[in-house]
Amino acid sequence: MTANAPAIVAFGGGHGLAASLAALRRITRHLTAVVTVGDDGGSSGRLRAELGALPMGDLRMALAALAGADEWSQTWADLFQHRFGGGGALAGHAVGNLVLTALAERAGSPVAALDLAASLLGVDGRVLPLSCAGIDIVADVTGLDPNRAGESAEVRGQAAVATTPGRVAGVRLAPAEPAACGAALAAAAAADWIVLGPGSLYTSVLPHLLVPDMRAAITGADAHRVMVLNLVAQPGETAGYTPEAHLHALATHVPGLRLDVVIADPAAVGDPDPLARAAADLGARLHLAPVRVPGEPALHDPERLAAAFRAVFAQDGAVAVPSAARPMDGQRAWPGRQPGAACADPSGVGCSSTGGSGHRIPSGECKE
Repeated sequence: MTANAPAIVAFGGGHGLAASLAALRRITRHLTAVVTVGDDGGSSGRLRAELGALPMGDLRMALAALAGADEWSQTWADLFQHRFGGGGALAGHAVGNLVLTALAERAGSPVAALDLAASLLGVDGRVLPLSCAGIDIVADVTGLDPNRAGESAEVRGQAAVATTPGRVAGVRLAPAEPAACGAALAAAAAADWIVLGPGSLYTSVLPHLLVPDMRAAITGADAHRVMVLNLVAQPGETAGYTPEAHLHALATHVPGLRLDVVIADPAAVGDPDPLARAAADLGARLHLAPVRVPGEPALHDPERLAAAFRAVFAQDGAVAVPSAARPMDGQRAWPGRQPGAACADPSGVGCSSTGGSGHRIPSGECKE
């Protein structure tokens, strides 16, 4: 860690991760986003099915969230977020998904593609995939058949799990032990703070902890670990969950997981005592702070969330200050490429794998 600038790794996906990144970029330039790669819906799902590509939607959103504040960077960020209309073959595709897929094909590596795109968008920090190969989320769900309420059925795929009308009893990955991205493992090992959430519990947060190498990296890191809770339960995936139920599910799926802090908005909690006890069961203290957009009960406010992070970091001796926006220089050099069958990473950290604003939905998540 450099003075007043902690190294932070934020794990998640969709709009939940974008909200976290929008807050954390106000605090440090030493920021890495590690993004789930289980999306099988929308534009990402189509490219995955047609080309065998890594789902790029959540990765694209993370890049846009960290794009520079200058006109050049924002122009490219807006273009990456642009989605084609109409009814043809391109309808529904986001430009950034297509560009990232093409870059990955040309560079021979999704990590190299993301680094190239990050340079183009003037990103402060880095965006990395959880794995360099796509994964599938498989859930055991009860209540799908009203005549057999106690029976469990298998639901496969992130889009299906996120919208299931039943109750998720547990999730797992297919393949069961995917390889984690080596650069993401290195970032976790070097972090001062690891941030989980906000985001969909079963499809954005837990997948990181179900990849064996990454689970070991997160649970074994010297970093402090903070969990940011959702403002509301997600219809389908966590319908009816209390805030403490999210932590209970986390503990059930990842025995031995220890957290340091749980951040929650008091307006979303009700009685804080059960939540404080659930946090304590994970070794964490509860930090209550207003983090939602006034008048928008399901949306995190970046400035308020940043203030909550600052307070948490300061209390644990890692005081951070915001950095200035990256200036436009007009001469951004793209990093060198290292194409190869494995996930070659131009930073020199190889991947271990061999193989927008405007969306307002209750969970704060959107898979694209």
